[in-house]
Amino acid sequence: MMRRLRQLHWVAAVLLAVACGPKAIADPPADKLPREPADGRPGSEFLRLAVDEQRKQPSALEAAIVTYVPQDCGKTSPRVDLIAAVHIADKSYYEELNRRFAGYDAVLYELVAPKGTRVTPGAARSDHPVSALQVGLTRVLDLTFQLDVIDYSKRNMIHADMSPRQLAESMEKRGESFWTILVRMMAHAMAQQDNNSVSDAQLLAALLNKNRALALKRIMAAQFRDLEGSINAVEGPKGSALVSDRNKVALAELRKAIDGKKKKIAIFYGAAHMPDLQKRLKEDFELAPTETQWLTAWNLKDRKPTPPAKPRPKAGKTPVAPRRG
Repeated sequence: MMRRLRQLHWVAAVLLAVACGPKAIADPPADKLPREPADGRPGSEFLRLAVDEQRKQPSALEAAIVTYVPQDCGKTSPRVDLIAAVHIADKSYYEELNRRFAGYDAVLYELVAPKGTRVTPGAARSDHPVSALQVGLTRVLDLTFQLDVIDYSKRNMIHADMSPRQLAESMEKRGESFWTILVRMMAHAMAQQDNNSVSDAQLLAALLNKNRALALKRIMAAQFRDLEGSINAVEGPKGSALVSDRNKVALAELRKAIDGKKKKIAIFYGAAHMPDLQKRLKEDFELAPTETQWLTAWNLKDRKPTPPAKPRPKAGKTPVAPRRG
C-alpha cells in the first residue's frame, strides 16, 4: 500500500508541471538568488528547491523566468522570457505573475482549448484526468489552481496552444493517449523505487502530521529536483504530442509576434516544455539566455502560530477605580 502511495505521489509531482526540465544553463546573477541557498543537489533548470540551512528543511519551491536576447550584439530585440508555470501554487505566485504580465507586449500562454479561447478567473474547469488531479491536489496541499487567478482576458494575452481536436489528432498519429503516457511515467517511477528518497516512514509521517498539507508539499517539492528522467519517459526519442508538438504551436505564435514588431514577449508554459523551447530559441531564433529570476511558487516555511487575541472587557459599565482617602 505505501509503495503504491509513493508511486502515485511521484507521478502527481510530475503532473503538477506535466514534467520538469534538466540541469541549469547558467548560474543566475547573485542578486537574483533566493535568500536561503539552494540545497546543492542536481535539479531542474526551471524549478528548484530552496533550503533553510539553519533549520535544514525546504523553504520554497521556486519557478524560473529565463530571459533570452539576440545572439547578435547589434540587435536589441526581441527579448523573450520563458516563464515556467507550476499549475497549482500559492495564490501570491499567480498574483505576482499577473503583475509582471502587464509589462509585456505579448504573453503566449498554454491552454488546450479552441483557438482564441480566453479564460476568466474561476471559469468552469476541464474534466480531463490531469486537470481533475491538479484540482484535487489544491485541496490536499492547500494551494490554488492556476486558472482561478491568472487573468487571461488582457489584450496582450495570446492563446498559443493546440485545440482539443488538434491534440487528439497529434496523439493518434503518434499512437499515444493519456493512459499510455501515464503508464510510461508509472513505469519510470517503478524503475526509480530503489533510488526514491521518500521512504514509507516519511510518507506516513507526513500523512499523520498535524500540518499535513505543508508536510506533503515538502516531500512532493523535493521530487522536482530529479525529473529529467520523467521527460525522457514522456517524450521518448521522437518527442511527444503532449510536449514537443504543442511547443511547435507556441513557437509559431512567437514568430507571428516577432513579425508583428512585438519586442518584449513571454512564453508562459509548464516547466516540462522549457528544455525543448529553450533549444528552439537558440537554434531557430538565435537567442541566448542572459538572466534567470526565481519566484516562490510554494512557500514551504513553517507558519508562525497566530498569537491568541486579548480578551475584550465584558459589555456593561466601565469599572471605576476606588477613591483614595
